[in-house]
Amino acid sequence: MDQRFQGLAFGPADILLPQNCDLTKWAVVACDQYTSQPEYWQRVESFVGNAPSSLHLILPESSLDGPSVEADIMDVTNTMSRYLREGVFRTLPQAMIYVERTLESGRVRRGLVGMVDLEAYNYEPGADTLVRATEGTVLSRIPPRVAVRKNASIELPHAMLLVDDPEKTVVEPTAAAKGRLEKCYDFELMEHSGHLRGWLLDETEVDRVAAALRALADPAAFRARYGAEDGSVLLFAVGDGNHSLATAKACYERQKSLTPPEEWETLPARYALVELVNLHDASLEFEPIHRVVFGVDPQALLADLLACYPGAFQGVGEEGHVLRYVHAGGVGAVTVPHPQAQLPAATLQNFLDQWLSGHRGRVDYIHGADVTRSLASQPGNIGFLLPAMGKEELFPTVIHDGVLPRKTFSMGEAQDKRFYLEARKIR
Repeated sequence: MDQRFQGLAFGPADILLPQNCDLTKWAVVACDQYTSQPEYWQRVESFVGNAPSSLHLILPESSLDGPSVEADIMDVTNTMSRYLREGVFRTLPQAMIYVERTLESGRVRRGLVGMVDLEAYNYEPGADTLVRATEGTVLSRIPPRVAVRKNASIELPHAMLLVDDPEKTVVEPTAAAKGRLEKCYDFELMEHSGHLRGWLLDETEVDRVAAALRALADPAAFRARYGAEDGSVLLFAVGDGNHSLATAKACYERQKSLTPPEEWETLPARYALVELVNLHDASLEFEPIHRVVFGVDPQALLADLLACYPGAFQGVGEEGHVLRYVHAGGVGAVTVPHPQAQLPAATLQNFLDQWLSGHRGRVDYIHGADVTRSLASQPGNIGFLLPAMGKEELFPTVIHDGVLPRKTFSMGEAQDKRFYLEARKIR
């Protein structure tokens, strides 16, 4: 890690950028999106064809349970090696990239691409590391992803770390320096997902970023700000891609077990490429993640939901958690008074976890109310529409209460998610 960022868990990286190819075909959305909409990935495959693309370097999560997953993983690994051998990438040594993503709405999300030190990251509940998960990690989702990453020669990030920087000292000042910086890319994203631009930070900007992060990481300022009498500083919260980062952590821990401790710091797998985004970026909105349960009897599920919580009733109550639902037979709501959980997402998820352990059915996590309604209106499905969480609640909640229930919030809808573009060698 660059000495200027020592102890900050984030810094410059040797970044690989694709060259001499159509970047609109190269960049594809995060692999965990559109899992219940295979037609999306079919359109992407048709558009990309055989052109150089990150599509050939990832495995969409919807394919992890496919009949040819082992062959698919081997194809991904072989393509990574071929791209490196054929010079598809150019290397930006010890680099940080300032990113401006124009969303479909026209708003601009700003970020910094660099690498995070996985020694400073822990996804376990109650972690006190500098980098922490914001939601519960589904451990069963890690092994299939490890199968993809363990033999990979490069990584492509879709993880976004959040920094709580209301004065906008870390990311935003680089916008004023764009005129003197080298532009790395400037192109339209596929599938009506907006526009992407990136600039290479010069040494002056890298110095400024390091100083700004060090000020935010000051323990005394941290305790005063959050009313935390003790405990370690939380500098970065994982906003998107926690399971991707947890997979990187698992692969690193495996390599550590096979490597002398004095060599851990130089292991490429110790670090993971990420984009750092300010929680207070004006474009950043926390969207709810809805649930659709497939292959069930909606009325039977609702009856069991009412029976699960004492006092629960059909309709919208003035107090408690209101769980709004939709299925082929109509729409409605269940109110759970005096809930034990802090958030409606937790009340619903606790029930679904318990119910699905003894019943047939499958739950998926859906971005967008319209998509949820469309999927839930099909016979044998039921969807639950959840309210949004205020983003100002995130850091205080993680600091004082630990991780949120999994899939509590999303930073934007599916088309706003991070697209794969930059890469980094991990072997």
